Amino acid sequence: MSSSSTETGIDVVMPQMGVSVSEGTIVEWRKQVGDWVAYEEPLVDISTDKIDTEVPSPAAGRLVEILVEVGTTVDVGTVLARLATDAKPGEPHASESDAVGGTVAPPATSDAAAATGDSPAPATPDPAPKPEVAAGSAGAADTRRYSPVVSRIAAEHGVDLAQVGGTGRGGRVRKQDVLAFLQDGAEEKPEPPMHIESPYRPDPPKPKAATVAPAISTGAYDPPAAEPLSRMRRSIGEHMKRSLDTAATCTSWIEVDMSGVERERRKAGLTALAFVARAAIDALREFPLLNAWLDGDQVTVHHEVNLGIAVSLGEDGLIVPVIHGAQDLSPEGLGKRVRDLARAARAKTLTPDDVQGGTFTITNPGQYGTLMATPVINQPQVAILDLEAVVKRPVVITDAAGDDAIAIRPMCVFGLSWDHRALDGVLAAQFLAAVRDRLEAL
Repeated sequence: MSSSSTETGIDVVMPQMGVSVSEGTIVEWRKQVGDWVAYEEPLVDISTDKIDTEVPSPAAGRLVEILVEVGTTVDVGTVLARLATDAKPGEPHASESDAVGGTVAPPATSDAAAATGDSPAPATPDPAPKPEVAAGSAGAADTRRYSPVVSRIAAEHGVDLAQVGGTGRGGRVRKQDVLAFLQDGAEEKPEPPMHIESPYRPDPPKPKAATVAPAISTGAYDPPAAEPLSRMRRSIGEHMKRSLDTAATCTSWIEVDMSGVERERRKAGLTALAFVARAAIDALREFPLLNAWLDGDQVTVHHEVNLGIAVSLGEDGLIVPVIHGAQDLSPEGLGKRVRDLARAARAKTLTPDDVQGGTFTITNPGQYGTLMATPVINQPQVAILDLEAVVKRPVVITDAAGDDAIAIRPMCVFGLSWDHRALDGVLAAQFLAAVRDRLEAL
């Protein structure tokens, strides 16, 4: 959980949950105003387009103020609550005692407090709609909390969320659960609109004309209705454009004979990515200037390799979870961490720490058959390695006697996009050659 210090406590702020995530929604406060909170104790549940997670407290203290109500969506960096770090456990306060002069006012918006009697109910009812019950659900009978995305989909399709089984943490209903519920009833209900992830609503359908002449006979063309980009696509686009506007981006490529990698990965039951990651980490230790951040004119060279691995979320975009301390892992350990993080990313169970602090990134579009790309640098990093498809083709090889021959080899093109403000082409080429030599030596 991100935080900022004050004289008597800490401001708890909305954390950055990935480079393309610019905002999050409060799903549930685990604590009430006046409650004592231990360090790293779950404090609040938040939801973004990519992650649903419980966020721990950044310090021990007493929760003195909640600034963002459940169901509210705010930008990264927004102050969510305040903790008094000079308080002590066991001190009397309004939500724990009815005594006059308590140090903390009772919460005005906490449903849990009103239900349990831990603090007085607000004098007037809160006119704001509660997120616990989505439109079309079974009213007070269903007290589960839903993210705004889930509630919006349910409202658009008239889904009773009480009838939807949840696969999220604690049985929480996730977006995928609602979509699966809709798919199961697709024969009886119309298909969900393509823009269900968008915060905007579709325009009402245009009335159909009585007769429509075939386009082939009239030359008429009725273009499909335009729809806005989803919030996630806009955020990714803004981050990538900002990177291109900021960095002096160049891309270098090198070919690698993957014969040894293919042999070893089959033995170990791993993908090529695990061995490429290990080779890249070793090359970063040799050329540490690529394992760095550039912020303005300040360069920070990192001793540890916190390796970001780009994970596709399909139509939801992409996210870059981070393997912290990757220099200490074997190919087997790296392969396991990649699988675990990819599963967590697609299940939206990554934690804030899982998507922060990356020092170098690998992207792997080659698994879908592409041969060459120019990846965009993940700011504030200075380089990103692109792993393309492994393709068998004829190449010239030279034997120990110096004689040339043509042979079939599994070849792969590696691309390195690098920031010319921090690096030069020679260093980029040396790094790529070091990665190649390590892989071809397997």
